[in-house]
Amino acid sequence: MTSGPRDGLTEPGVERLTDRMVGGEDEAQAVARARAGDAEAFRLLVERHSRGVFRLAFRMTGNEHDAEDVVQETFLKAYRKLDAVEERAQFGSWLHRIAANCAYDGLRARLRRDERVEASEGPEGDRTLAVASADPGPDRLLAGREVQSRLKGALGRMSALERSAFTLRHLEGMSIAEISRALDLDASAAKQSVFRAVRKLRQALGDAASWEATP
Repeated sequence: MTSGPRDGLTEPGVERLTDRMVGGEDEAQAVARARAGDAEAFRLLVERHSRGVFRLAFRMTGNEHDAEDVVQETFLKAYRKLDAVEERAQFGSWLHRIAANCAYDGLRARLRRDERVEASEGPEGDRTLAVASADPGPDRLLAGREVQSRLKGALGRMSALERSAFTLRHLEGMSIAEISRALDLDASAAKQSVFRAVRKLRQALGDAASWEATP
């Protein structure tokens, strides 16, 4: 297989690795190189996964600024913990668990700040959490102003744990076991958090809801 034309600005070896990073084997090679101290290999991993990490962070935090902070913290932690990645582990799954944990911590901190502000300034303004846009999937109900309004209200009444667990389960497709690892919970607590979140959404959305009442 012949490679495309060079632009004279990219090293041939780096270009080939970037082009080929579509399968687990090539990603594993990049992870191995990054663990050995290759900064360029880690940059390629960041380039490949940054969009997915941002999407997850945005869905959990509900705003772009906090999501960007989560992305930065996620990759910083990942870089520091590269030696903890097992040889056969999926780097993307491992990275998303770090991102979920960072977003959860950030969301809890933000809610605590909001509570302090409300206590000092009074119940003025709308504190409901923003609803992040998303690709088609279980969150397709975001279309429509009425549903949007109801969903924002339901999310605003969720705890940080409920919102995080719901996002990971129904928007990111994580299993209960993966949610447990990401949020440092036992399986029962993770399942109950998803259940409570879904119940609140179903109550808010009524017949429009398509999520099951069980996690």
